[in-house]
Amino acid sequence: MSEQKVILQTKDIVKKFGGLVAVNKASIEIREGEIVGLIGPNGAGKTTLFNVISGAFRPTSGEVVFCGKNITRLKLHQICRLGIGRTFQIVQPFVNMTVLENTMVGAFKDTRNVNHAREKSEEILNFVGLGDRMHTKGNELGIQFLKRMEVAQALATNPKLLLLDEVMAGLNPADSAEIIELVQKILESGVTILLIEHIMKAVMALSHRVYVLNQGAIVAHGEPEDVVKDPEVIRSYLGEKKFA
Repeated sequence: MSEQKVILQTKDIVKKFGGLVAVNKASIEIREGEIVGLIGPNGAGKTTLFNVISGAFRPTSGEVVFCGKNITRLKLHQICRLGIGRTFQIVQPFVNMTVLENTMVGAFKDTRNVNHAREKSEEILNFVGLGDRMHTKGNELGIQFLKRMEVAQALATNPKLLLLDEVMAGLNPADSAEIIELVQKILESGVTILLIEHIMKAVMALSHRVYVLNQGAIVAHGEPEDVVKDPEVIRSYLGEKKFA
């Protein structure tokens, strides 16, 4: 992994909301072709950091560098065009649109041709295991399929880096195992991945490296097997979790 080029860096990111410091000098580095896990207790600042990287929030201070370009002041749609896609912790589909139509929303980033967007979206839906549900309305899907649809919509934007925010939350063990396989397939297709996840079995199975956030600050970083033995990680996070 050490020879692979750095695709994303956050440099001393601080994000304040009034007097609350949600992210406190968080620096992470992601190399091309790896899966990096971002873990920590609820309220640690993980999703806030995602929002800063994707352009939904502007940091109070610090820099975000993507593929060698400073993207700190760019808007969300500009960052998406550069190649960062994401899912959200709470799935919010267009409920009156079909799975195919939801996915085409992402595909329109690169084309205004409806047929091209449809063809690309159909290919992606088959890839994520929703080929037989592409004409189902968003409000008729169970949570396990909604999660896949959101991944499909993000993939339709043709990302170099995909941010996955608790894509396994609310799923049973069997569905989670299928998502683990899907995330591995996405990596093998050439997409680098940063994932927030509370299911430690998934983090251990997927991540090449892990960063641990606590109270907005990075408190540990390394290979998963080493991070879970870190006393600070055990105290701040793993003491309240089970490996399930």
